[in-house]
Amino acid sequence: MDGFDQSKEHALGDLLKYLIKKHSLSMRKLGSLCGIDTATISRIVNGKQQPKLIHLKAFSEHLQISLEKLLEASGYEMTGDKNESDTGIFDSLHAIKDMLGNSNLYDPDVTTARIAQELDKYEQYARTEEGHRMICDEFHAKVKQVNGAGPFIEHLKKMYMQYCNEDTLGHDRSVLGSALLYFILSADIIPDYIFPIGYLDDAIAVHLVLDRLNQQGFTA
Repeated sequence: MDGFDQSKEHALGDLLKYLIKKHSLSMRKLGSLCGIDTATISRIVNGKQQPKLIHLKAFSEHLQISLEKLLEASGYEMTGDKNESDTGIFDSLHAIKDMLGNSNLYDPDVTTARIAQELDKYEQYARTEEGHRMICDEFHAKVKQVNGAGPFIEHLKKMYMQYCNEDTLGHDRSVLGSALLYFILSADIIPDYIFPIGYLDDAIAVHLVLDRLNQQGFTA
């Protein structure tokens, strides 16, 4: 960034002070633009309050800086893959939605509805030769790319095996294919780099598909 030393010793407050000055703003004006109380901005800038993701998102929009850079400066752990931790957050869709809601960045119900729409689209695509070929050709490469392990990836691997099983009925195969294509193709509804929620859209997709298959009497 021109005019700013991005070395690690600079905290979020230093970066925000630089950006506020660069854009000829005051904390009061920034608060008005962002819809954040001026006192809250002051506490964040002076290191007296940890920012929430919703604060950083607003700063990103009005200070013309990427959310990723603000996350790094504020000390949020960053991830370049979808490797979930062993915290049990994938045990239920309800738990995943709670975590998403606590981020204050995404409405859990709206996000889940958007993911369901994507799955419907991919279910249709899975029935085509092109979609089938993409699943067969690119699934393993995507697993290697994300370098993931644990229940989320393990569910997808099992889904892939069921998808490739010749005994799997066509309708069940297309439902399985929707989750696989979402994993392979989807332009993420939630960016991967936002830790710890960047992988939750994929986890929601897996749960939606598993729930649907279970209702149909099929266990993936």
